[in-house]
Amino acid sequence: MEFVYETQGVCSRRITIDINENDGTVGDVSFLGGCNGNLKGIAALVKGRPIDEVIATLKGIDCNFKGTSCPDQLARALEDIKEEI
Repeated sequence: MEFVYETQGVCSRRITIDINENDGTVGDVSFLGGCNGNLKGIAALVKGRPIDEVIATLKGIDCNFKGTSCPDQLARALEDIKEEI
């Protein structure tokens, strides 16, 4: 199932996330905007991992004292997705 999350406070503007409903793992992730290479790397690293594991790993990462980051926004998106499914 595909979800779209509008980010706040970071360079990327949107995250599109595919969740495997059968086992609760993260599938494809793509960011609109932001640091292309770094965000492709994050997407590759989280693919196939359980939602809770990704949240625990990425939540709270800060970028330049913004109080959030693209990885943190991904964790927040996954928290919202968990509430929906």
